[in-house]
Amino acid sequence: MLRFSTAGESHGESLVAMVSGMPAGVPVDQEFIGHELWRRQQGYGRGGRMRIERDAAHILSGVRHGKTIGSPIAMTLANNDWKNWEEILPVETGDPDKHKKVASPRPGHADLAGSLKYDFPDARYVLERASARESAARVAAGALAKLLLKALGIEVASHVIRVGKAELQRPATWEEIAALSSKETVLLNCVDAASEAAMKAEVDAVLRTGDTIGGVFEVVVHGLPPGVGTHANWDERLDGLLAQAVMSLQAVKAVEIGRGVTAAESLGSTVHDAIGYEGADEAFTKFSREKNNAGGIEGGISNGEDVVVRGYLKPISTLRRPLASVSFETREPVKAAYERSDVCVVPAAGVAAEAMVALAVARLVVEKFGGDSLREMERNFAGYCEQIRKY
Repeated sequence: MLRFSTAGESHGESLVAMVSGMPAGVPVDQEFIGHELWRRQQGYGRGGRMRIERDAAHILSGVRHGKTIGSPIAMTLANNDWKNWEEILPVETGDPDKHKKVASPRPGHADLAGSLKYDFPDARYVLERASARESAARVAAGALAKLLLKALGIEVASHVIRVGKAELQRPATWEEIAALSSKETVLLNCVDAASEAAMKAEVDAVLRTGDTIGGVFEVVVHGLPPGVGTHANWDERLDGLLAQAVMSLQAVKAVEIGRGVTAAESLGSTVHDAIGYEGADEAFTKFSREKNNAGGIEGGISNGEDVVVRGYLKPISTLRRPLASVSFETREPVKAAYERSDVCVVPAAGVAAEAMVALAVARLVVEKFGGDSLREMERNFAGYCEQIRKY
């Protein structure tokens, strides 16, 4: 099984990512990993932390001479801000007077629930791990998953379809979405210039008022054959695994597969994708679908269409104009604590969601096609594609 885990705190010495279950022989492009980390840091409305950090993954194990070797891959991502926090967050006992408390919990954050759960007198340690800074380690791990999938012709990309009330008003093609990944500058990662300008205006409005703003990103998996995932067991369904993967990201409060939200208010005759035959020559099978309202998944199994996952991101919890809260120490009403933060992170969340989607899909791909080496997996993949092509 392909698995990953992360460790580290927002202002700690470094973040750590570990990936196990990768077959041997997968080419590891460190420039690609660096570019993925760079993409996560971009976007209009990011805060001061992004001017400090220059994320780079340092690979410790599992890769030799540019390829995976089948053993666990460990990576570290240094926090440049650590030099400012070394005495505040020491591993050893240190000086308690230098501790920087988060003295009042922020509404919408893990501060209060986490402090109650772990018996902390303030929310500093909760903030350190709950922070979206952790998603940088996920992006590094997800880059490895993307490299594995790419070797099989499967690609993952994202774009932003809404910020605040400004929304992309037309469908986006795969080519448009994929092209965003190679752009040298990132505004709000929208495929349409006019829609992106309207999104920027939404961010500008909240910048002036000290507020924050959320939105919706869409992740697309292109080139995934039918048959990945299963209807047989609840915890192996592709849509369920994708929903968990994306929902696990900080500030994501809803996940949609295909047109799931509008489907709930529509008639079945307008929702379900009519099936035909004699489809395109480049498709995995001759079976075709009139539309892709199902988002590439039926019954928990990929159906050969693009897999489409949307994440609904709430506004960031840390406001420059703080909401009402309560002091941990006195229990008296106060304003919520303020920590340096962003105003809008929808494009960055899309990049982190790409990583999570890639990791979830790669896990099922490894389980289905097996192989201790990439060459073995490629043979199994090619054989399966030949099999379904006969139908």
